[in-house]
Amino acid sequence: MRLALLGLYHETNTFSPVRADRAMFQNGGVWRGGEIVEAYATSSTTNGGFLAGAAEQGVEVVPLMFAFVTPTGRIAADAFDWLVDEMIGMLRDQGPWDGVLLNLHGAAVAENHADADAEIAARVRAVVGPGIPVGTVLDLHANISQRLLDALTVTLVYQTNPHVDAKQQAIRCTELVVRTIRGEIRPEQALVALPLVCNIACQDTSEQPMAGLLEKAREIAGRPGILSANVVEGFPYADVPQVGMSCVVIHDGDADQAKRAADELAGSIWARRDALQTTGMTVDEALDIAVANRHGPVVLLDAGDNIGGGSPGDSTVILEAAVRRGQRSLVQTICDPKAAQHCIESGVNSTVSLAVGAWQSHSAGRPVQITGRVRAVSDGKYEEPTPTHGGFRFFDMGPTAVVDTTAGHTLVISSIPVMSTSSQQLLSVGVTPSSYRIVVAKGVNSPRAGYAPIATRMLVVDTEGVSAMGLDRFDYRHRRKPLYPFEPASL
Repeated sequence: MRLALLGLYHETNTFSPVRADRAMFQNGGVWRGGEIVEAYATSSTTNGGFLAGAAEQGVEVVPLMFAFVTPTGRIAADAFDWLVDEMIGMLRDQGPWDGVLLNLHGAAVAENHADADAEIAARVRAVVGPGIPVGTVLDLHANISQRLLDALTVTLVYQTNPHVDAKQQAIRCTELVVRTIRGEIRPEQALVALPLVCNIACQDTSEQPMAGLLEKAREIAGRPGILSANVVEGFPYADVPQVGMSCVVIHDGDADQAKRAADELAGSIWARRDALQTTGMTVDEALDIAVANRHGPVVLLDAGDNIGGGSPGDSTVILEAAVRRGQRSLVQTICDPKAAQHCIESGVNSTVSLAVGAWQSHSAGRPVQITGRVRAVSDGKYEEPTPTHGGFRFFDMGPTAVVDTTAGHTLVISSIPVMSTSSQQLLSVGVTPSSYRIVVAKGVNSPRAGYAPIATRMLVVDTEGVSAMGLDRFDYRHRRKPLYPFEPASL
């Protein structure tokens, strides 16, 4: 039994002007053949799960090609065509196959394909034909269309946020694909796409209402004949027709039962639609709470500069406020390649004065003038061996400098935006986050697994940016109507 492994994994914020172009992918965002094994076999990612699942099932998996870059704006048309043409060519030329393991995100948007994941899946299906099982594991933030589901045999979705179950879901997906090939099961899938967008700050699966919805999904999944039941939170920063929450249920052989179970799960989600909306606290409100907190660090989750949601990672909104208020003992990362290079050239222990942050057209805040001592410099590479958001193990911030400012702040100035999913991002450059009163993390849910062990509190801060909490700040032109909470009276 031979299974092909391939995919293009991208979460697209259509409100960001930064394209995922060919150069971005060529700069460390494409793996072929054995490179996939080397990069992902020891990780807790979907690829890691596919490889582990194939080993558990005693079948051969052939890694073909995989592409991934940190969330940005749309994938450039020529980059999408180049990547997908090559991987589909490999799939065609190295067949025949008994099955396919397809690594997709579910919220990818290309300049030439608003539903990029469905386009990829459809092209895979066209190559292997209707009888070959194709399985995928989507991110919990997938915006799922019926076209995508129709091209797949087995569709599973992360069911944790932070996403710490990617590997487990991929192992399960591999098992279901292999059992389908062997004729042991006959998956029938049902999708219900709700006219509902869930606020990003309501998506932690350990908190209500998501915890209750996931419990309902597990109850449905435990019924006879049900192979899987998935709640899908959706990605609200994609202006596409398929944006929104959904649920996917798979039954062994009975499409009607799959549909009834999906309708039941969707009903539970719809009943909690009001609880899936929220407003956040201001920067000053969050800093007031942090100052009043006497024990350990308070982690401020910078929603508007959520790197995992496609933001640039260079916002200075919280830093500006801390400087204005005289708030000391704060640490944060900030992506600013020119500032990082200046500090590196100045050298360790040198004193630098420069403006940092807010250097892009869509950045939030203004450049902040700092003076401080360069504590350390680094190549920006670090490793996280434990499962955190997405299960990624190897990270690269690019050339990085650590500066202790006269205002009492420590800035880890990187050249490449990297999601704040792991405390190793700070520890790897000699910064101990637990020794600070305030830790600013560039995310909403993704930092929780990495920073929960040291945080006394985690506060979502409603900052400005292309991933801001308030969706009424964005100009949607392609979403469906009506859609809750935008047109509540029409639903």
